[in-house]
Amino acid sequence: MCGRYSLTKPPMRLRVGAEVVPLAMERSRYNVAPMQIAPVVRYRDGQLVTDELRWGLIPAWAKDAKFAAQCINARSETVADKPAFRSAFKSRRCLVPADGFYEWAAMAKQKLPWRFVRTDGEPFLLAGLWECWEPKEQPALREETFTILTTVPNEVTRPVHDRMPVILDAEAALRWLAPEATRETLSALCVPCPSDTLRRFRVSTVVNSARNDLPECVAPVPEQIGFTGI
Repeated sequence: MCGRYSLTKPPMRLRVGAEVVPLAMERSRYNVAPMQIAPVVRYRDGQLVTDELRWGLIPAWAKDAKFAAQCINARSETVADKPAFRSAFKSRRCLVPADGFYEWAAMAKQKLPWRFVRTDGEPFLLAGLWECWEPKEQPALREETFTILTTVPNEVTRPVHDRMPVILDAEAALRWLAPEATRETLSALCVPCPSDTLRRFRVSTVVNSARNDLPECVAPVPEQIGFTGI
């Protein structure tokens, strides 16, 4: 899965095809967690824009917002058919900007966090879906939400976790957003990124708590003695 990520270098200039989309933020985000508001890139009125949505997709048919906790991620292998995601997969795709993501490996009853970043230091564009949820009884609760797609791991992520986010390069990002994209085209994009584009390092367990949104979350720490095989 992908349960935490970061955006530590605003403002960013995000490449989607030949177009550059600016991303302005008031502050760095070192530990973006589910149910929080975060930026996504999508088409609105025919233009590529960044909007602030809540992480945790709520299907349009959901009775209440509790559904969001179940839908922070969508498995790319089944997303086209799952009731919670299939409508958004057809027509409400987005990109989730990030400059790193976290995964946890278990050791001696501990969950030790690892941070994954691009080797060239550039930001990621993660494949996402978005939805608009508006309960009939309480239309004032209308909210737009998103989820992040995951796929099988590459060689860098596999020792830590059996899933990783779908990371798209500039051209793949454009194809992901294309309104006319077919199911086959979209599914072909949902593959692990090349292993040589990522590197990993241990970070402090301060990131384990979603309440901590601090520079310490992204700082490398020495790997613990005895933690082998990674």
